[in-house]
Amino acid sequence: MSMALLPITSSLPLTELDARAREVFRSVVESYLDTGSPVGSRTLSKAGGLDLSPASIRSTMADLAGLGLLDSDHISAGRKPTHMGLRLFVDGLLEIGDLSKAERKKIEAQIAADDADPEHVLNMASDALSGLAGGAGLVLAPSYQSALRHVEFISLAEGRAVAVIVFEDGHVENRLMALPAGTLPATLEQAGNYLSARLRGRTLDDARSGILAEIQAGQAALDKAAQGLIAAGMADWSGLMGQKRSLIVRGRSRLLDNPDAQTDLERVQRLFEDLERKEDMIALLDRAETADGVKIFIGAENPLFSLSGSSVVVAPYKDGQQNIIGAVGVIGPTRLNYARVIPMVDYTAQLVGRLLGGSNLKHK
Repeated sequence: MSMALLPITSSLPLTELDARAREVFRSVVESYLDTGSPVGSRTLSKAGGLDLSPASIRSTMADLAGLGLLDSDHISAGRKPTHMGLRLFVDGLLEIGDLSKAERKKIEAQIAADDADPEHVLNMASDALSGLAGGAGLVLAPSYQSALRHVEFISLAEGRAVAVIVFEDGHVENRLMALPAGTLPATLEQAGNYLSARLRGRTLDDARSGILAEIQAGQAALDKAAQGLIAAGMADWSGLMGQKRSLIVRGRSRLLDNPDAQTDLERVQRLFEDLERKEDMIALLDRAETADGVKIFIGAENPLFSLSGSSVVVAPYKDGQQNIIGAVGVIGPTRLNYARVIPMVDYTAQLVGRLLGGSNLKHK
């Protein structure tokens, strides 16, 4: 599996840690991710793998805490990684394996279905990620555009008109528009005929730049009133057919199954509140569409999770023309099993892209 990992890099380079500090740091983080509990020097010494005395481990852990990589709930407690420490671990020390053939088939069985429509695929993807990763599954749905068939302007009273936009799949959009005073019926007819001829069989996004360029260059056989009407329509119709992104969240209840949740219900409640702020979540997942690869957002490094201290692993998915059209991901506590979740999210994104490749879902 080809997987690009695009982290938000820690401010502390891994080269600042010597070999001993790296091994102690790795052991602390791996223990925390496995158990969810802080770990003490004596526990690490007994676990083996570190040829160091408890005193040496304790001293190194204190140095790591001084660098902001580890902290503890109180002086006598064991250490656990900070959000900065988790970022450094994920960026430089995490070993990411490939999914097994059985794991891939399990994901495929949950998402793929004969003649499944895009909505089913997206919902099943969110369900699958939630169940397999142990967090809440997130899917940022693509915007949708069908090719157009016809555009017509109908004059209304009080300087307004309605633009009737007919799509090839039979859908009809009615858009209310303001008209300059004195706009004649002939202007409305001229603008409608012009747009119908140039938009037929094309999406609005595909045709917009060419239409505006033709008008600006004076190549369109239109009077100024019709040109103004079309330019206003091009700007107003940028929100056609569900261009506002939708977010599918499945598996919130699984966040309560986490061992940490029973002792930190306030944090989980804050995470639920974060998930309700869908516009902010959509903006976060939109950031995954700026590059081709898996992105990881850990805790307080993202303002959205400054209180809940959660992590998101997210990857974009593509259409048949290899355009990024949406994103899938998992949200959960910062002690996610990153080594397992990262390839799972990446493969799910690839699968969703293949399944939606033939649909008329299109990037905004």
